[in-house]
Amino acid sequence: MKFIEIGFGNTWLLRTETEDENGTESEEKGIIGPLKIHSLYMRVWICKTVFILDVRQGFKRMKKERNKFKLILGLISK
Repeated sequence: MKFIEIGFGNTWLLRTETEDENGTESEEKGIIGPLKIHSLYMRVWICKTVFILDVRQGFKRMKKERNKFKLILGLISK
């Protein structure tokens, strides 16, 4: 799965995070293809709380261990 994100709080303003089947993840600057759009989302991370609004999965709220601030728009590609 690939996560293409644009916004503040990540290493780069525009990045692609690739999640392999074995659970490993890699992060690259820019958009890395090929893309087959599966879903769109918005993620807001304030302190240890993450709010995610996904067009397929709806609204989620998660707790994390790290304090961060992120405002991200993204798409999920399979």
